Amino acid sequence: MKKDALIGTALTGLVALGALALATQATAQDQEMEKCYGVVKAGKNDCAGPGHTCQGQARTDASPQEYLLVPAGTCERLVNGSTTAKAG
Repeated sequence: MKKDALIGTALTGLVALGALALATQATAQDQEMEKCYGVVKAGKNDCAGPGHTCQGQARTDASPQEYLLVPAGTCERLVNGSTTAKAG
């Protein structure tokens, strides 16, 4: 009996976590986003950049050609943030 209760509790927790993840994802998708160049930490970029084709492959901090997706209007408030890529 205790084993069944434990399994039930674990499954309930997993369902709740899944619902929370979906709600968070929907909120992020509903919000208008923009590319923000020059603010990326090495290995934390969102998409392809110079010399690579995948996220997480930025080689240096604050590369003017690597970007993160941020809520619209946020980039201009970040140090070195730009909504356009600059020659690096």
